[in-house]
Amino acid sequence: MIFKPQRLGNVSLADDELKMDKKNCKKFGPCGIGQKAIYLNSFYVDRCYYIPMKNVKRVFKRIAMSKGGFTGKGSFGTLPYLVVEYDNGKEKQCNFKHEEDVDKLLAHVEKNYPDIPLHSKEAERKLAEKARKQKEKYRNVTLTEEAEHSIHTLENAEKYLHNNSDLYLNLSQSAKKKRVYDRSNPAYKWVALAITLIGVGALIYGIYALTTHAGFGIYFLLFGLAAIFLFSGASVLPTARNNRKAVEKHLLDSVDAMESYIRTYPDFPVPACYAHPIVLKRMQDILKEGRAQTIPEALGILKDDLKALNSSVVVEQEEYDEVVAIKPMFLVMDYK
Repeated sequence: MIFKPQRLGNVSLADDELKMDKKNCKKFGPCGIGQKAIYLNSFYVDRCYYIPMKNVKRVFKRIAMSKGGFTGKGSFGTLPYLVVEYDNGKEKQCNFKHEEDVDKLLAHVEKNYPDIPLHSKEAERKLAEKARKQKEKYRNVTLTEEAEHSIHTLENAEKYLHNNSDLYLNLSQSAKKKRVYDRSNPAYKWVALAITLIGVGALIYGIYALTTHAGFGIYFLLFGLAAIFLFSGASVLPTARNNRKAVEKHLLDSVDAMESYIRTYPDFPVPACYAHPIVLKRMQDILKEGRAQTIPEALGILKDDLKALNSSVVVEQEEYDEVVAIKPMFLVMDYK
């Protein structure tokens, strides 16, 4: 451990214990989780702070939306953050480049530290209110024996998926990337590459101009750095990982991995390409509402519901989060 992470809060770990725990922590983007502590980033440095797990009161995701995030256009859509509450209401907010890293960290906390809440207090209040309304809605529905059996089957399958959260998170994220790639104008990537190459040239000239004391060198230097960081951070450039073949392979590998996982489960209720807990949960809601009696019927109605949700439909934040997690999976499979 070259740099000792700085403690946040009133509880600390012994130096030798901290060193070993950080060395063996599981990394999620700029943060990490060990057996003893969670390691958090500053704006520039990864895992430079730590909070002992026994001092963590709440961990949740916060999403900031840029203008492009609301329109579905633009390079910068959503800005994901991890928020950790500790001590008496103190918060540490950590910026992430990839939202899937936040999701994987939260899934790890859910599995290994089940007593730590994974939603903000306001989100918990809204979820409780939603659950109350759903309970009222279901009260007047008489379920058939077949529907009850279908719900029970979906509940067990949902629990099985939660045992390996990386698989369904990769499935969702690979579908999102495929969808974004398909909707992107290929010309933008090459324009971004051209601007970045100009930026590299400007950076090199700026360094040369500064060393030779030529005029305006600092401006070339700043422009070059800005162009490189802007387009690299926006994931616009065509690279070995950001091209059609790589994106499609990532999706295929994710589906194959899920297929292998559910193969050992007897009669998994949905195809591997749709094997996500949110899919199974929403199918259960459809059955509880009396809109379907069997699992195939519930899946068909879920597909119709997702098709009906477009940019002109207003939904609550919680439902929006669910829809953006699973709708790309259906879109890239053309709802088959």
